Amino acid sequence: MYEVELKVRADHGPVRERLAEIGAERLGSVRQEDVYYDAPDRDFARTDEALRIRTETAEGTETRLTYKGPLVDDESKTRTEAETAVADPTAMREILDGLGYEPAATVRKERARYAVDGCTVTLDAVEGLGAFVEAELEVDDGIDAARHRLEAVLESLGLDPSDGIRTSYLGLLLADDGS
Repeated sequence: MYEVELKVRADHGPVRERLAEIGAERLGSVRQEDVYYDAPDRDFARTDEALRIRTETAEGTETRLTYKGPLVDDESKTRTEAETAVADPTAMREILDGLGYEPAATVRKERARYAVDGCTVTLDAVEGLGAFVEAELEVDDGIDAARHRLEAVLESLGLDPSDGIRTSYLGLLLADDGS
């Protein structure tokens, strides 16, 4: 499966107004804490991969382990993704530690999610980085068609897809730290 994503920096106020005008369905808000890991056998920054444990808090708490492969599209943040629920986060961290994986960085954000034309639009407030809007679709194929659909959604919100950022929040935070 591919996660096709377009992300831009944007003030949330005008975007929320536009979401209301077009009748977007609010899906809820969550707080996420993503702990990213370095592998003992390769440099994920060099291979453009990521391994993270995400703890998401809304009405309850859910933890997931996610692997993201390298970017596969030059115009969006599209990559393969595999994710699974984690029943025992402490045990998962101990497993990764036992295998030589080390925590590299933590990304914290508040997210408000909306459904727009079959896509997920997320308003993210990322600690240390600011405000972003993401439009996302998960597809088995048809990456170009999905990207064009996401571009149309961003345009309907008054945003310019050509302002897209392909760098992950982790990459932006590390760049901001001079790392």
